[in-house]
Amino acid sequence: MQPDRPFPEVEAPAAWRTIDFISDLHLQPAEPATFEAWRRYMGGTPADAVFILGDLFEVWVGDDAAATAGFAAECAQVIRSAAARAAVFFMPGNRDFLVGQRFLKTCRAKLLADPSVLQFDGRRWLLTHGDALCLADAEYMEFRAQVRDPAWQRQFLAKPLASREAIARALRQQSEDRKRREAEYADVDGAAALAWLDAARAQTLVHGHTHRPGDHLLGPRGWRAVLSDWDAQADPPRQQVLRLTAAGLQRINLN
Repeated sequence: MQPDRPFPEVEAPAAWRTIDFISDLHLQPAEPATFEAWRRYMGGTPADAVFILGDLFEVWVGDDAAATAGFAAECAQVIRSAAARAAVFFMPGNRDFLVGQRFLKTCRAKLLADPSVLQFDGRRWLLTHGDALCLADAEYMEFRAQVRDPAWQRQFLAKPLASREAIARALRQQSEDRKRREAEYADVDGAAALAWLDAARAQTLVHGHTHRPGDHLLGPRGWRAVLSDWDAQADPPRQQVLRLTAAGLQRINLN
């Protein structure tokens, strides 16, 4: 799977010493403990930049959902407070691909294209949510192509908010039903990941989505570092940050 265009790039300012990566928090009102863990982290991280690599939210039906008081507005305030101290980048995932510039402007966060290259400390790091590389999941790839189509998104966002929320609930139920039917989801395709790394002239791919945290060798010339999902109610809790410094990558467990 060769990319069809050059990857956008972010060049870290010389003053940056610490960069954090998180993904797959799936924030929702029904799980306040995970929200509180994220809020504490965002308020206390020493990072100069935080890169949110998709699925910060369990579902997102449009930026207008955050225009009034409520859970989305609370999340916006957390990001805005963090952005006053550090750069915050947001990459949409498969759950929150409809997060747009209206919301990010309110949060003072920067939209990050998927995939993008980060230049830091003389090295290039390729960042992606990860779902676009799960090629063996043909059903999901077909769905992804549909909902990422600008025409489909315009039609969806034109619907009343209540209608969008009902559609989102139905899609989430379908996803849960599929999880129960299938033993496991497809993982990132190794050959496609290497093709992306080669095109980006990078050695390490950083991604989420699969909920399978770990470090994987991609042949003799590349690695992929997989982010953990977050669940503060799990035993033990999952609240992991992947932290990048001049010394390399380090996994930080916040619990």
